[in-house]
Amino acid sequence: MPGSPMPASSAPPAVPGGQPVGMSPAGASPSYGPPVVPGASPSYGPPVVPGASPVAARPATGRSRLAVGAFVLAIVLALVAGVQAYQISRLSDRLGATDRALAEAQDADRARLDGLTGRTDALEKQAGNVFNPEAIATAVLPSVFRVRAGQSTGTAFAIGKPATNGGTNLFTNFHVVDAVWESGERQVFLERTDQRFPATIIKVDKENDVAHLQTDGKFAGLVAAPEAVKSGQQIVVVGAPLGLEDSVSSGVVSAFRKSDDGSGTVIQFDAPINPGNSGGPVINGSKEVVGIATAKARDAEGIGLAVPIKTACDSFRIC
Repeated sequence: MPGSPMPASSAPPAVPGGQPVGMSPAGASPSYGPPVVPGASPSYGPPVVPGASPVAARPATGRSRLAVGAFVLAIVLALVAGVQAYQISRLSDRLGATDRALAEAQDADRARLDGLTGRTDALEKQAGNVFNPEAIATAVLPSVFRVRAGQSTGTAFAIGKPATNGGTNLFTNFHVVDAVWESGERQVFLERTDQRFPATIIKVDKENDVAHLQTDGKFAGLVAAPEAVKSGQQIVVVGAPLGLEDSVSSGVVSAFRKSDDGSGTVIQFDAPINPGNSGGPVINGSKEVVGIATAKARDAEGIGLAVPIKTACDSFRIC
């Protein structure tokens, strides 16, 4: 109010040599910040203790950094191990599937091979069972001879293993050598082409019309059939009919008959034979001896008779 004294100023006291504290320069608005130290820039951080260094934030220690790095590395390794385990599992599954497929393929190949082997064996057996007179004659002829016993002529053939003296055992009919045997002589001769070999009558079976000969010459013995021949089975007869050596005829087994004197069974066959075939081998398709040709029917064709080879083998034990 006019005339009234001014109220005491509420402004802060002035600092000597400076402007009032909290006041801005002339013409500026008053400032209410912290006191300003002469010659220093205003600071808005925490108060500074005179004579002391500022405290900085503590950096992380080396041990902490190692722990963090180890943790991160462990995580990475775990991830890598997991990926590898997954890949190994997939690879194992693939390998297992491959092994199974390979085993199945091998089983299939083995089955096919077994089938081929079985068919091959069957074909070989069939081929072996094919009757081949030429092959039979080729295999048998070297063991068959014309035999001369005095004035008689017949056929003899090597049989079985070599004789105890290293020579060869042979069979023929008794009626071929009977004149020599009855006279007390024992020597006969085996002939082949231009060769002649002496042989000895060792033993005879008059009842079955078989004689056992032996020679010092070494010849391959024919093999006796282990089983009896059957009716209808094809056979080859080798001998020297009318003195004509190395003659071959073929036919089939017709039947089994009782011999005229009732001493045993004889084989009837239809292969042509003549005087001189007596004592010759009757051969099956396996090149085995099944009988010894012994006679033919008079005034008839295609009826020949043979002594079963088992009868001869049982009597002389040389087969």
